Amino acid sequence: MSEFGIAVGSAGGRAASSVADPEWIDLRYGRDARLRRVLAGADLLTVAATAMVLLLAGSEHHTVLLLVLSAPAWIVSAKLAGLYDRDQRTLRHLTVDEIPGLVVWALGSVAFITLITLPVRSLTIDGGDRVIIWTSAIVIGFVFRAGARALWRRLTPPERLFIVGHGPLAEAVVRKLELFPDIHAEIADRLENVGALWGRLDDLDEIDRIVVASSDLDEELLGKLLPACRLRAVKLTVVPPTRGMFGTATYLGHVADLPLLDYNTWDISGLTVALKRIGDVVLSALALFFLSPLFIIAAIAVFVTDGSPVLFRQPRAGEGGQPFTMLKFRTMVKNAEALLPELVPFDKLDDPMFKLKADPRVTRVGRLLRRTSLDELPQLVNVLVGDMSIVGPRPEQLDIVELYAPEHRFRLDVKPGITGPMQVYGRGELTFDERLAVEREYVENLSFARDIKIVLMTLPAVLGRRGAY
Repeated sequence: MSEFGIAVGSAGGRAASSVADPEWIDLRYGRDARLRRVLAGADLLTVAATAMVLLLAGSEHHTVLLLVLSAPAWIVSAKLAGLYDRDQRTLRHLTVDEIPGLVVWALGSVAFITLITLPVRSLTIDGGDRVIIWTSAIVIGFVFRAGARALWRRLTPPERLFIVGHGPLAEAVVRKLELFPDIHAEIADRLENVGALWGRLDDLDEIDRIVVASSDLDEELLGKLLPACRLRAVKLTVVPPTRGMFGTATYLGHVADLPLLDYNTWDISGLTVALKRIGDVVLSALALFFLSPLFIIAAIAVFVTDGSPVLFRQPRAGEGGQPFTMLKFRTMVKNAEALLPELVPFDKLDDPMFKLKADPRVTRVGRLLRRTSLDELPQLVNVLVGDMSIVGPRPEQLDIVELYAPEHRFRLDVKPGITGPMQVYGRGELTFDERLAVEREYVENLSFARDIKIVLMTLPAVLGRRGAY
């Protein structure tokens, strides 16, 4: 405890520098600085690639030159949009999380180029080129930044975590590290008793982040821990002790220095519902058109290996629990439904769900279709006619829905989806409680922007094939 008193008792923390190892602090700062440099490099490459797009589009050479010369302004704009500072703040930050920032970044940079060319009429960039620059920068920037983070993870050792706490909160942190390897962190040490942390302050020199997941945390304890972490440049993440009280539909705001926790208890706006339906119709129609060759290949593969029918039709629970006929490419033997009671005794299930990792009913081609999620393609027809949505909880069998407790029926408040939170947050690896948790968070925070985020996260989830049975 005396060491802790030295750490926080000296003016400005300068006199306490002897308790922190400067070499480890430099390593931590260098780790984050390296990521910022990699992201800045990706942004400069984005500007160069966008210039190539302009050349291919036949734009004026002075427009291309102006874009290249404005590269430093793009870096400043990215900094103002917060695109270099968010990774180090959170335990998990994905490129898809910064799409709004990328939109603002591209818009602000295009606006800057437009403003500086206004006084010289001959250098003015026409509207078509501005649209090309804006859209290309967003798309290319997203791809390059995702690649930059992947490269950084390969070149940089994982962040070392010190998990403090025990019970469900601490185990939830460990579980998330198992489910999401892109967090790029590893557990270096664990401590069950928060109070015993003060005797371990010397160990923090070799730790990058403390994750406190304990119901014993209080305001006084946190007030002592913050300066100790600041002194050593150790990041601090706290899992709220009253996790259930926070819920999933909460927003943290401030009135001056007073923090406020607002709960989302209002209805979904009509505009959100309309945008979601418009997006469903447009995306399903385009996907049906462009993916038609895959439909043909999958149908032929099913027919050649196991005959007809090619499609599998099954009643599923839709919005409000209303039944509809869901379509899939058949991946199982023809009498699969008759064999199910022998494999899954519904009256003895611990939870109203089941997932067989080695289902003997699945055919050889069916296993491939499932691994690649190609068996779900016919559900685009369900989306087009309005039975399903592109994004939503997965549609469940009617006999499983009959086993739902009242607290499970929130899943039926929205249309089921081809993809959804379950697909991008663990798929078949999730327990029933984990599945309910991510789906509740989705339903209670429904938005068109969130749907776009989940759609973008679906492709890497499918390619990773983890949890696909």
